[in-house]
Amino acid sequence: MFKKILIANRGEIALRVIRACREMDIASVAVHSTADSDAMHVRMADEAICIGPAPSVESYLSVPAIISACEISGAEAIHPGYGFMSENASFVQIVEDHDLTFIGPSAAHIRLMGDKITAKETAKALGIPVVPGSEGGVADFETARTVAGDMGYPVIIKATAGGGGRGMKVAKSETELEVAFRTARAEAKSAFGNDEVYIEKYLQKPRHIEIQIFGDGKGNAVHLGERDCSLQRRHQKVLEEAPGPSISPEERARIGDICARAMAEIGYSGAGTVEFLYEDGEFYFIEMNTRLQVEHPVTEAIFGVDLVREQIRVAAGLPLSFTQDDLVINGHAIEVRINAEKLPNFSPCPGVVKTFHAPGGLGVRMDSALYGGYRIPPYYDSLVAKLIVHGRDRPEALARLRRALGELIIDGIDTTVPLFFALLEQEAIREGSYNIHWLENFLAESL
Repeated sequence: MFKKILIANRGEIALRVIRACREMDIASVAVHSTADSDAMHVRMADEAICIGPAPSVESYLSVPAIISACEISGAEAIHPGYGFMSENASFVQIVEDHDLTFIGPSAAHIRLMGDKITAKETAKALGIPVVPGSEGGVADFETARTVAGDMGYPVIIKATAGGGGRGMKVAKSETELEVAFRTARAEAKSAFGNDEVYIEKYLQKPRHIEIQIFGDGKGNAVHLGERDCSLQRRHQKVLEEAPGPSISPEERARIGDICARAMAEIGYSGAGTVEFLYEDGEFYFIEMNTRLQVEHPVTEAIFGVDLVREQIRVAAGLPLSFTQDDLVINGHAIEVRINAEKLPNFSPCPGVVKTFHAPGGLGVRMDSALYGGYRIPPYYDSLVAKLIVHGRDRPEALARLRRALGELIIDGIDTTVPLFFALLEQEAIREGSYNIHWLENFLAESL
């Protein structure tokens, strides 16, 4: 087992990894920018090293700085958290070239799933159901018009190197296609340096369902059920729950087994998430995230497992500590992402947190790096806390979420907490009958 791990991240996810390390009696090393010198992950780690100025490209995204921090501290392994370097295959290769261990999948698997066209082709070859779409990238508008016409409208144009909803445009008819196609390519070029796009059939009212998988890199893999992540704004998840309120035990077993077998076949190592659109009883693969997800705590809650601990164990060469038969769902869990943003426009709201009080009690977990007096820097993502609740069933989890939100105090900045109070009043939320378009429609009508 490792004696010392460097966490190449910040905020609540860095704290999450530090806690797992402490329980495993592993020393932790925090890295930070100058803007994060007073951050909670810096205070909580066994060691802390400043790796550069505030801009992430000069600190958290600086490969030389992170590798140097490992050499200075004597860390044997790097946990990337999510975001930043977590899905950077070149970084993983450099880590391995320096005789360090990357706590995550191999560079080859990150590359395989990092390009959405290659990922879709791979998924199809592995027996995972996929959304009908173009065979590879679409280079020009005439080809796009032919593909869309053959497929039938509406269609969605997606950047092959995309993420975070950028480089994605919907065309409901041929008259909308050209603008959507050219806009998607321009956005893709600007965001990712790659303007290649592909086209898929646009499903009308799907849900976003993701399957949590875990492999040991030796041909063994399991699934840990699904999460419903359908409540989204601009393709960004807002609330996640597990198990999905629309998924039957039979459907869960079927799609979960397909994903686990596929990951075992390619020898996948560590945590990963296979994401689908789900409509009319059918699953359609959209992408795979080769990392830990922001919403992993809801899976941990219903299965009683520590996914970060398991990541570390597998990276150290140990076998999975559970089998598929060991994984039995217990109750229901919900996570809400609390951002430092001002409603109704969701504009970033950095500033000083005057008072912070986390809710507690049975079935309540708060993952946050906030504290009273902390100044939220303007340079990074606006996520400041994740509130996770667990109950015996979905109604109890919803009641617990309402109670916990009422206990939460974050004074000095605006947050998205009022949105969740509003959502809890909606019949579609109480019944679990929403889809990926529901939240956008609700916001357009309500805020």
